[in-house]
Amino acid sequence: MGFKKDFFWGGATAANQCEGGWQEGGKGVSIIDVERGAADGIPRIIDDEVLDGVYYPSHEAIDFYHRYKEDIALFAEMGFKTFRMSIAWTRIFPNGDDEEPNEEGLAFYDRVFDELHKYGIEPLVTLHHYEMPLNLVKKYGSWRNRKLVDFAVRFGVTVMERYKDKVKYWLTFNEINALLTHWRPWHQAGLVFAEKENENQTKLQAMHHQLLASALTVEAAKKINPDFRIGCMLIYPLRYAATCRPEDQVITRDKMIPIYYCGDVQVRGRYTNVCRSLWKKWGCEPQMEPGDEAILKDGTVDFIAFSYYQSNIEGEKDVEQLSGNLTWGGKNPYLKVTDWGWQIDPIGLRIALDNLYDRYQTPLYVVENGMGAVDEVKADGTIDDDYRIEYLRDHIAAMRDAVDLDGVDLMGYTTWGCIDLVSAGTGEMKKRYGFIYVDKDNEGHGTLARSRKKSFYWYQNVIRTNGEEL
Repeated sequence: MGFKKDFFWGGATAANQCEGGWQEGGKGVSIIDVERGAADGIPRIIDDEVLDGVYYPSHEAIDFYHRYKEDIALFAEMGFKTFRMSIAWTRIFPNGDDEEPNEEGLAFYDRVFDELHKYGIEPLVTLHHYEMPLNLVKKYGSWRNRKLVDFAVRFGVTVMERYKDKVKYWLTFNEINALLTHWRPWHQAGLVFAEKENENQTKLQAMHHQLLASALTVEAAKKINPDFRIGCMLIYPLRYAATCRPEDQVITRDKMIPIYYCGDVQVRGRYTNVCRSLWKKWGCEPQMEPGDEAILKDGTVDFIAFSYYQSNIEGEKDVEQLSGNLTWGGKNPYLKVTDWGWQIDPIGLRIALDNLYDRYQTPLYVVENGMGAVDEVKADGTIDDDYRIEYLRDHIAAMRDAVDLDGVDLMGYTTWGCIDLVSAGTGEMKKRYGFIYVDKDNEGHGTLARSRKKSFYWYQNVIRTNGEEL
């Protein structure tokens, strides 16, 4: 059988990691604009405001803001059917609570979408990809405050109305469940906890507000254009039990509960027994207002998008821990590990697809998958990234097995960082994912020149053959 004829092959980025132009076109300051770069897997440093004389990787990033035509032409050369990108909230509403949108920001994305359509590339747009306005943190306390629901929905409705004839596929929140799993609350939701604050209570409340914003956005989207297809987006770090001890199976299930929490609400439209079991475990639950349950019920998504990079093991005794900056968990002796401590598990992608499809019976979309590595530029300018080709080849093969052998309904596949960009976790440039090399280092030095890696031509052929030749 193979992949569908209209399978969406492409690549994925986020505005805060590639656009730059952080003060151009009326853009406001986002939470990522005050995150400094780090190195060697250390999480980025957060400032209260932009400080003079400090290097912030997102401010220029790879300058997609000025080079989008060049980059889209390269994507088209590879044969992309789709390009996953995000719209920076601060380009449209610089402060988040502005009464009117910023026309310069809207016009910029008009140009980007027009350029994509020139080459027949379908945009897949994320509304909230770790780019909320800093003003919403300082003035309202971020997603603790229910007012952010209104601000987020206004942003979503504004851009969906503007681009209703240019964008069909949308994602509401990137890796929405990351707030409950492993990611720093600042990065996902602009949260910094007070000394005696109940962190779990705040997380659940912030998550409830995000789930309401997602549901209301979905409901509004269907009125704007009934042909829209709206997805949720989950992070899916697969967990295995360390041993066959029954206790380890229970521990592993408990670790997966936060992974499924948001999927249950966004697909099934309600807080399920799985969600409520987390409330019991944490000893708290979100406060809801009359009508909230109806909002969640009416705002369910059309498909599930998810990111998959690695797996971990979980157990009660003697489990050696890994500390990759994406997630934390036990070391699996059967798997190789990247330089950043991420375990390479292609078969795990097949298992993830099976688990999600068996659970929800709704179409799936792999929108992030890739391997961060240090690339060496040879004297002649070439880059032989066979390690990246091997990683992606094995994951695509496993993905094909999920489709052919297991009957998973899969819409598409967008590799993470199809062009080198700033690392989300550490702000590094040396941790590269792309098929396209960008001449820039961790300190911001370089020409920003683009060049094709060996994997560029490999992926070009994968797309040309619809995944038959790997």
